[in-house]
Amino acid sequence: MSALVALTSCAAAPTSTGPTIQPTIPSLPASPDSVGRSFPVTVTDDEGTSVAIPERPERIVSLTPGTTEILFAIGAGDRVVATTDADDYPPEAVLLPDVASFGSVDLERIVELEADLVLAGGLEYTPSDAIQTLRSLDIPVVVIYAASVDGVLADIELTGEAVGNERQARALVDEMRTEIEALSAAVEDLPRPRVFYEIDASVGVYGPAEDSFLAEMIRLAGGEPITTGSALSFEITLERLVAADPEVIVLGDAAFGVTPEQVAKRPAWEQMTAVQKGAVRVVDDKLVTRPGPRLAQGLRSLVLAIHPDARLP
Repeated sequence: MSALVALTSCAAAPTSTGPTIQPTIPSLPASPDSVGRSFPVTVTDDEGTSVAIPERPERIVSLTPGTTEILFAIGAGDRVVATTDADDYPPEAVLLPDVASFGSVDLERIVELEADLVLAGGLEYTPSDAIQTLRSLDIPVVVIYAASVDGVLADIELTGEAVGNERQARALVDEMRTEIEALSAAVEDLPRPRVFYEIDASVGVYGPAEDSFLAEMIRLAGGEPITTGSALSFEITLERLVAADPEVIVLGDAAFGVTPEQVAKRPAWEQMTAVQKGAVRVVDDKLVTRPGPRLAQGLRSLVLAIHPDARLP
């Protein structure tokens, strides 16, 4: 799998050394939500579709790694019956049957599992024809795609509403929001270096698109993101990158074996300030880009990559 595909939150943890972050999910009790609304409920998903859920779901299929993490974090993991081959956290999720890969879904298997709720990915992460087929079989499908940090928090609450764990979801969102705000405040008065977050450089160079989720994360972490200049493309020309002259380069593709030493040997990269000053650092891309309950941990790791000496709460 290329690092560009890892932007969809399927990357493995990097083996290179960097800031130590403990990748844990704040797990909440699996008891029913005592203050949640009674079923049936109707929710509006991220595509604007109203989805009726007749009963509290007991056999949930999650078709994105981020949503799987959310379900386990809000205490609904014991009701998840299948996930995708990209789900790698928490460990309990890895053992579940795989019913999807990037861009494909085993519809027959989902039906066999008697799923009573499917949480799908937007922007064709889950193919739209698969979503329509499942809905035609009277299986509720909620499509989730967060385009911003606030969107991630909203989707946690949406997931909690859909599965009957609203109280746990709200508690998780409150905890995450508090940590994110504290981390952002800790770097508010620090210098804001120009930061390039490398998604992939195996064939072409890929980084944050203009006004993207990743660009927002860099700003929250105290940096000025170097973007592709387009809201639709993650590819950046080497000429544009050299002209932008990053002061910090963050290797989101470190999980695929990319090292600061390799970056320093690339033609034309040696003239960049980040390379000259040794400010090429690695992060766990899953934590930074996966829209789930570990996002605050991802922001912490990104802050330390941009501001290694920052005093954080």
